[in-house]
Amino acid sequence: MAATATALALGGGLLLAAWRWLRGSARLAAGPGASMRGKTVIITGANSGLGRAAAAELLRMRARVIMGCRDRARAERAASEIRAEVGERAEGGGELVVRELDLASLSSVRAFCHRVLQEEPRLDVLINNAGIFQCPYMKTEDGFEMQFGVNHLGHFLLTNLLLGLLKNSAPSRIVVVSSKLYKYGEINFEDLNSEISYNKSFCYSRSKLANILFARELARRLEGTGVTVNSLHPGIVRTNLGRYVNIPLLAKPLFNLVSWAFFKTPLEGAKTSIYLASSPDVEGVSGKYFGDCKEEELLPKAMDDLVARKLWDISEVMVGLLK
Repeated sequence: MAATATALALGGGLLLAAWRWLRGSARLAAGPGASMRGKTVIITGANSGLGRAAAAELLRMRARVIMGCRDRARAERAASEIRAEVGERAEGGGELVVRELDLASLSSVRAFCHRVLQEEPRLDVLINNAGIFQCPYMKTEDGFEMQFGVNHLGHFLLTNLLLGLLKNSAPSRIVVVSSKLYKYGEINFEDLNSEISYNKSFCYSRSKLANILFARELARRLEGTGVTVNSLHPGIVRTNLGRYVNIPLLAKPLFNLVSWAFFKTPLEGAKTSIYLASSPDVEGVSGKYFGDCKEEELLPKAMDDLVARKLWDISEVMVGLLK
């Protein structure tokens, strides 16, 4: 019996490995997008996971990549590793720059944008990638519930402060990383800050729904400017985003096996972000939602223009753009 179980486990492992390899090969078959030589890209949360993978790929495509990260020391280490990985292939146009950016602090967002506007003559792509996932109840520096504050409000202010530079650099692109979990979120205007009740899963989903509504409303406002805005879901990816998710010790080996076999790698998960940032296929496309480099349908609640406009108006007040 033990020998049979071992054989089944080994056979299953080999099948999973083969399936995993074939899946990865298919996802990466499309290869890199167009050259990004001469273009400047900002990526939030670029020191790990999806953001790090996107930074490395866009550097390979000769972009000037600005890594907006909360922990400067970790970001510098990640940048050094990326430069070593990419090596000489990035010579002749590619550059990697680290800038401190804490999306849980509106003053940090303003300082980051002030420096960008002073130092950068152009901005071709903004990738709103950073996020926090299902954390215990905590607040940002400005008193906002952490997931709504970082995932939505921090990026809302960041994007608005950089809009002038994006317009002056048109055609330019804004890429908003959301999640399929938006489907389980609702925009409750009576308790946006979760003062009445807090559910970490619901609040994450709400922040991801807010990302999509923000992207759609921004796309509407930017019609005719040459700046496009699209949102996406990366799929289920093996990153450190789930650091607040508790997995029982005995279940971890099984979870690790399942995640290795069925979850995307960071590079696979970042492919849609890279595609929307660089591909000529989506030149001029705006206000859409993508997954696996293809446009996907949204639930009606993610296309509610009245809710999107109300959320925009409230967000402007919350981040201090309007008094």
